[in-house]
Amino acid sequence: MQKKKNELGQWAEQCALTFLQTHQCEYISRNYHSRYGEIDLIVKRQNELIFVEVKARSAGSYAAACEVITSSQRRKIIKTAQLFLQENPDYYDFDCRFDVICFDFPQKIAKTVQPDFSKLKYDQQWIEHAFTLDEVNI
Repeated sequence: MQKKKNELGQWAEQCALTFLQTHQCEYISRNYHSRYGEIDLIVKRQNELIFVEVKARSAGSYAAACEVITSSQRRKIIKTAQLFLQENPDYYDFDCRFDVICFDFPQKIAKTVQPDFSKLKYDQQWIEHAFTLDEVNI
């Protein structure tokens, strides 16, 4: 099951990146890790740096994809973003924001077959400014 989730997650991240690139976003990093956590995608658009959390859920999940980002996860993403900025001073003067891109599949995804996820029906939602530094006490 974990393998299937990873395949779905990788597919969702690639779709999200392609989607962002069609909205004039330039790729910076994918799966950026720190001791605090991971940021799925980092992109820039003009003088704005966008840290993106990507979520994908299939039917049977207890909540929609966008409903499962906890305050603890937000804190980890923010701390990881702060570390990224410390390690990449070229982006210090950029405006930063935190977005979420969600993929919800109304059907269950078979565990035994590798489907082409793009052929399945899904809803995609892009939440710009999904959370802010002010919202989460670090």
